[in-house]
Amino acid sequence: EMESWSFLDTVESNFRPLVVIELAKGTKEETIKWFTERIVDKKANGGEYRMIFCAQLLVKPLVTENGVENIYLVGASHLRLLLGAETVGLVKECSDNSMRAFTYSSRKTFKHFADDNHNFLTMAECQYIIKHELENLRAKNENMIPGYPQAKLYPGKSIVRRLLTSGILVQIFPLHDREELKKLSHSWYGRVKVGYQPLDDIRCYFGETIALYFGFLEYFTFALIPMAVIGIPYYMFAWEDYDKYVMFATFNLLWSTVILEVWKRICAILTYRWGTLLMKRQFEEPRPGFHGVLGINPVTGREEPVYSSIKRQLRIYLVSLPFVCLCLYFSLYVMMIYFDLEQWALDYHKENESNFSSLMLYVPSIIYAVVIEIMNRIYRYAAEFLTSWENHRLESSYQNHLILKVLVFNFLNCFASLFYIAFVLFDMKLLRQSLATLLITSQILNQFAESLLPYWLQKRYNRKMKKRMCSKKSDMDLSLAEQVNMEKEMGTYLGTFDDYLELFLQFGYVSLFSCVYPLAAVFAVLNNITEIYSDALKMCRVYKRPFAEPTANIGVWQLAFETMSVISVVTNCILIGMSPEVDALFPDSKMDLVLTVALVEHLLLAIKFIMAFVIPDKPRDIQTKLAKLEFESLEALKQQVRAFQMQLHFLLIHH
Repeated sequence: EMESWSFLDTVESNFRPLVVIELAKGTKEETIKWFTERIVDKKANGGEYRMIFCAQLLVKPLVTENGVENIYLVGASHLRLLLGAETVGLVKECSDNSMRAFTYSSRKTFKHFADDNHNFLTMAECQYIIKHELENLRAKNENMIPGYPQAKLYPGKSIVRRLLTSGILVQIFPLHDREELKKLSHSWYGRVKVGYQPLDDIRCYFGETIALYFGFLEYFTFALIPMAVIGIPYYMFAWEDYDKYVMFATFNLLWSTVILEVWKRICAILTYRWGTLLMKRQFEEPRPGFHGVLGINPVTGREEPVYSSIKRQLRIYLVSLPFVCLCLYFSLYVMMIYFDLEQWALDYHKENESNFSSLMLYVPSIIYAVVIEIMNRIYRYAAEFLTSWENHRLESSYQNHLILKVLVFNFLNCFASLFYIAFVLFDMKLLRQSLATLLITSQILNQFAESLLPYWLQKRYNRKMKKRMCSKKSDMDLSLAEQVNMEKEMGTYLGTFDDYLELFLQFGYVSLFSCVYPLAAVFAVLNNITEIYSDALKMCRVYKRPFAEPTANIGVWQLAFETMSVISVVTNCILIGMSPEVDALFPDSKMDLVLTVALVEHLLLAIKFIMAFVIPDKPRDIQTKLAKLEFESLEALKQQVRAFQMQLHFLLIHH
């Protein structure tokens, strides 16, 4: 392999900036010097064939008209990126159409690979590799950041993390590729058409996590159409006749199972094609926020921070759990205040029968809807703080704990009042009214806060920037410096969390009380169609480009949606059981009614679970491919062992 390192001198000439690092104004010279040296010469000590060369990543200061600003561009040589691809375990397609984990030594067997083909890795993959390298810069023997004695370091601490918390490092973000972005946005939302989104292009540009979200959003929208279509005639005709709703509710419950199971299959097809289905996650590096005493990872033997899981469990069960329970209690308390206000508004209206008093009837609902949104936001911050304090080693377990905390609270916050109206007050008319108010208010608030507002602010800012540059150039002609300056001011995309949450709550409104308000699915479909456009717009125009995150499925969300569909079986059965028509069927004993409802509910749940079991999670051909890969890696291992035994035998004979 030696000869392939010799081109390192020619690297500078074709430097391609991939990632931008912005340092705080007035950062000390020695700090900058130390940090850039650490980036460039990261693994000079140790590593397999990394000993040979020190050029790791390439760093260049961004030069503008007014001299050098505190902005640095990071790139990497083609070779460095290929080695990085092996480290992070990227999976690429081979020449024989199978998918395999990329290794530098077997690089020639991969499709479209050539030493001079710099497009073998997509730009998003290159940026992911660089981010991975930067996050794994860990302190060796420094006990503080040079120039900032108060910013303490200890062996194993993530340097980037420490620089961020001490405010020396403002942000790290990947650059947009203007050409590609223009093509993508045109094919994605640029023209009004009925058709599928270009998921593969989205994946190449934004990475798998975001592509999967858009895939799910699109799939979910199509899947809700049958519910919406059946819901409309129900809304028009069978208003008060509950036994007709039995059919509708049953269809909804079974349909929701089918769509969630089929999604798993689609997800497997997509992620197999993208290579993330095969990515090994057990060698996942610790997340940058993880801290502990430096030790040895028992699985990989690599040096990394270690933190006792007992301490973590104690933190979760003795602090986080009680805190969440307290918040839930508070949320219920607020709900009771809302019902008191409702009562007060009703009484006020009875006394004063005026236009003003009839308007007052709507005030409590609207106030409550707004308060719910505010409480969700505040709780979200608390949950993030607690989850990072729990100190999870892996990004995935951090995400899972966070999602769980937020979901439980949001579920209670959004649906508690509906459950109370349905099962304590038994007021179907109020339930229908509240459901419609909550659903529509939350959709309008979300569309506004998520897309319209940021887009308008961004437009205003861009106009200012253009004036300042005194040039009416199009986006394409921006120089690198102008592009970086424009992008660094854009908002940061915080991940798919809020988008999934919105879909989850929407799914709740549609399925939990589907027999009460059949139009919910219609509103959901309409909302999702605009959501696809506004989310696409916000990804391409409003936010900085996010780093690609490889993922093989939608994670905890799959479980969340499945749980929601199980809960909805129970609520719908009880709602139908409580209706006067069904009551009339059991005039003598209420016990029979309860038993019948329970029986029907168990039957439906049984059918759901049987369906979930019968529909396989992965299509047959993908199962075969995965099994074949496993077999091949076993064979390869056997061959290695045989070769080793031969050598040993040979040595023994010689001795």
